[in-house]
Amino acid sequence: MFDNLVSRARARMAKRRHYNRLVAEIENLSSRDLADLRADRSEMLYQIHKQIYG
Repeated sequence: MFDNLVSRARARMAKRRHYNRLVAEIENLSSRDLADLRADRSEMLYQIHKQIYG
């Protein structure tokens, strides 16, 4: 039981690290970069949240 709890906590921490890394990358994109990609920052953030957390 304890092992299961620890493994779930590690999985959640790994997801959070991955999410934070992607958010940082998106936040570092300039407006020009976003325009070149024809992307919307808020939509990108929404999509990575949906992809990682379901």
